[in-house]
Amino acid sequence: MTRFAWLLLFVASFAGIAGAEEFKLSAETESQCRALEPKVIAWRRDIHQNPELGNREFKTAAKVAAHLKKLGIKVQTNVAHTGVVGILEGGKPGPVVGLRADMDGLPLTERAELPYASKAKSEYNGQPVGVMHACGHDTHVAILMGVAEALAAQRKELSGTVKFVFQPAEEGVPKGEEGGAELMMKEGVLDHPKVDVMYALHIDAHMETGKIGWKAGAIAASVDDLRIIVKGKGSHGAYPWSGVDPVVTSAQIINGLQTIVSRQVKLTEGAAVITIGSIHGGVRSNIIPEQVEMLGTVRALNTETRALLHERIRRVTENIAESMGATVEIALPYSTDYPVNNNDEKEVERMLPVLKSVAGEANLIHETAQTGAEDFAFFSEKIPTFYFSLGGRSKDADISKVADHHTPDFVIDDSGLLLGVRALTALTLARLQQGAGP
Repeated sequence: MTRFAWLLLFVASFAGIAGAEEFKLSAETESQCRALEPKVIAWRRDIHQNPELGNREFKTAAKVAAHLKKLGIKVQTNVAHTGVVGILEGGKPGPVVGLRADMDGLPLTERAELPYASKAKSEYNGQPVGVMHACGHDTHVAILMGVAEALAAQRKELSGTVKFVFQPAEEGVPKGEEGGAELMMKEGVLDHPKVDVMYALHIDAHMETGKIGWKAGAIAASVDDLRIIVKGKGSHGAYPWSGVDPVVTSAQIINGLQTIVSRQVKLTEGAAVITIGSIHGGVRSNIIPEQVEMLGTVRALNTETRALLHERIRRVTENIAESMGATVEIALPYSTDYPVNNNDEKEVERMLPVLKSVAGEANLIHETAQTGAEDFAFFSEKIPTFYFSLGGRSKDADISKVADHHTPDFVIDDSGLLLGVRALTALTLARLQQGAGP
């Protein structure tokens, strides 16, 4: 197919979606969303200044719950520990649309010089840490609070129900705890009433404000954390032949693991990653220790590759250890296991024209899949979902100097929040308007 023919087919796909390409926010709703912008920014900055770690989002949850109750929305609290669920029933029957925002911060000390920078301190896995919103979850919460207010103002006209899901612990929980989307699913967050479709956004510090990124199918990788304990026989460092060196064995295992992705995975069908991020063993230079511990992360963009990686990691690790006289204990997953985050292709096709009407066609960016992970995937396993990116980089910022997510210098431009409010509001109204049909 020629490039021009592909373009015609792509454009035609917009026109083939009954009613979606015609949807536009009413002048009244547009005005209301724009009037909400100062409040959304204020909420975001307050949450940014007072971040909380996963399963500890007490103040954030209280702020959200109080706001939803003030709007007359039915509120459920203590969902999956600190989660908040709001149910807005429209004046007419129709589908149930779920909207999700994650609430937790990260164990990092903020370096950005902002008047609302975090000074918060906490404890994570027994270690004292700073806490900051280094991934933009503060913006997600504030945006969804704004969407709730915009939709509550027109509840009588809504043909269906909106379920606002404010989720804790997307970044994971301390060892030994449950949390996040997985625990919300166990507690039935998609039931009573049953959610038909769910939308969510994620702010992107590298994408210019005013832009929206989208992709159908796999949008984020599965993730499994990995723990390997290599057990050898300790000895004096001057007489290595009298022991079994778990340090050298670990080095060989790390090298062997890297050949799984480079030589055993069909990379043309989807990316894969095996990373060892921590290795620890021994206490001094002339003592060969009895064991070494390694921690890592395993990523895949489809279930087949994920299963292959698990099988090959065990085979490579065990065989290398045996060849060197050592033994291994493998925990895969160790504590985290998120599935692939998949956008429903029909839902994306159906609702992409709505995002086009809100942001403008020139501001839609067709993204590639990312090897980062997102526990929104637990929702996408069960119902149709559409998860998209929202630009958060200042238009005049030098992109080469923009700090990555999960780093102490992470910064978001508040001018991008309004588009998030408008986009989620428009998707919800359009979907309710279209009804529950496929």
